[in-house]
Amino acid sequence: MAKIDGRTIDHKALEHMRILAVRRVIEDGEAPSDVIKSLGLARTSIYRWLERYEEAGWEGLVEKIAQGPEPKLNEKQRQQVKRWILGRDPRQYGFDFGLWSRRIVQVLIQEKLGVELGLTAVGRLLASLEITPQKPLRRAYERDPQAVQRWMDQTYPVLRKRAKKLKAKIFFLDEAGFQSDGPLGRTYGLKGKTPVVKTSGQRQSINVISAVNARGEFWAATYDGKLNAESFVLFLENFMKGQSGKVLLVLDGHPAHKAKLVARYVESLKGRLELHPLPAYAPDLNPDEFVWAHMKTNGVSKKPLKQNESLRRRIEDDLMAIMQNRKLVRSSFCAPSVTYTKD
Repeated sequence: MAKIDGRTIDHKALEHMRILAVRRVIEDGEAPSDVIKSLGLARTSIYRWLERYEEAGWEGLVEKIAQGPEPKLNEKQRQQVKRWILGRDPRQYGFDFGLWSRRIVQVLIQEKLGVELGLTAVGRLLASLEITPQKPLRRAYERDPQAVQRWMDQTYPVLRKRAKKLKAKIFFLDEAGFQSDGPLGRTYGLKGKTPVVKTSGQRQSINVISAVNARGEFWAATYDGKLNAESFVLFLENFMKGQSGKVLLVLDGHPAHKAKLVARYVESLKGRLELHPLPAYAPDLNPDEFVWAHMKTNGVSKKPLKQNESLRRRIEDDLMAIMQNRKLVRSSFCAPSVTYTKD
């Protein structure tokens, strides 16, 4: 019978076998050679187990996993490192770079705690603190955090209550631009040799305006050129044709949104449409932004245009797919930075 290599057996299973084997020898009086033979293990193993039993009793047979070297940072220091990183960027500590890296954390720990860690150790430290590499969101210096918080805590809850009272729908509106030669996503290739992806050399661009709500409803239209008051009124007319009741439309501070021509059009609807501005420099408060993020992540960046393919046609097909996917639209209201409940 071929012998079993004990190193291939699970630690807990091997611990159970040790205790069982020693018990058969000590309590049942079986011969050690017979016991170890029945288990299919090397003959010398059981004698080591018996020695451990004699020295420390049953506790000596319990599996003990090596703890490894003593960590260079205690728990208080580890949590200090976490506080340094979360909610701040390296420039606040005198670094020129605005994004965290293992090298910067390594230097900061050495300067402030006098402890030298290797880059691999810094990576393990960050992972143990549940700090992972992520692509950051952009925030403008001009952004007013108090205005953003006031929108979330006061303005929007009041708007929701008003919509419920009036049996109105809340929509969020936004615009975005798309280019045929936008940045491509990542792909695999041989190290040192950049892969080549063939795509159309004809530069095309198209703009899109859309509106979404928490129920998953989605409206969109494509257009060329810049958005102005006249074109925005046309879009509003098109949008309102599909709405039977009152609409509270949340939008950013684009000049076209605040034009007198637009105000006159809203007034002509006699209360069917209201425009409510978001705080300045706060695109993350608009769920429609996450629809655009989905479009740009899964659109021409992942599926480059074929020869003679129309960007407008591609974008309109993508918009139609989103319109038919209410679950995707609803998920934009549960983005990590802000969560809107169903209106």
